[in-house]
Amino acid sequence: MTDQRRKVDVAVYQKAKKGQYYCGDSYFYTETEHEFLCVLADGLGSGEFAMESSRIVTEIIRSNIHTTIEQLIKRCNEQLSGKRGVVIGILKLDFLSQRYSFSSIGNIGVLTILKNGKKKRNIPNAGYLAGYHRPFKVVSDKLDSEMNFIMFSDGVSDADLSKGMFLNKDAQQIVMDYEYTVGGSRYDDTTLIAIRYDA
Repeated sequence: MTDQRRKVDVAVYQKAKKGQYYCGDSYFYTETEHEFLCVLADGLGSGEFAMESSRIVTEIIRSNIHTTIEQLIKRCNEQLSGKRGVVIGILKLDFLSQRYSFSSIGNIGVLTILKNGKKKRNIPNAGYLAGYHRPFKVVSDKLDSEMNFIMFSDGVSDADLSKGMFLNKDAQQIVMDYEYTVGGSRYDDTTLIAIRYDA
């Protein structure tokens, strides 16, 4: 369902690893009057314990949506002590400052596609969250109208990302095209989140 008053349209493809009932990837997104926030977390390994850790992360962020990315990552890291670790990506769009910011730790990717079709792929920070101090950086840039953001876990391959489907202006169509193109059994938990910003 699309709310025309919203600035951001989101669609998600998610599938568990072949042979697994539980998907170790979890995600959460929300839009308020002034900002949009999306998180994708992938519990290490697969199965129920991976899902438990990734859900801890999304619940912390759901309860702290107005907190900075730096504080969100630190809070998540603290709560994962003694749990299976996670890799994580967080994206924030600030409608007032017209800036977007993101950070990713481990193999959560963020692909930015500008109106002219130019793609920018981030280089994630190394490692994962598991209760230990982990240095990381937050990248910020100008938010232009008609931008696509693609967040994805490691079940999405480089070959998948090279396809032209991500230039589409409709988030739901991006996900439908992705599902049609890749389909079938996945050899890792797979989540792809298509985010369309159109001020």
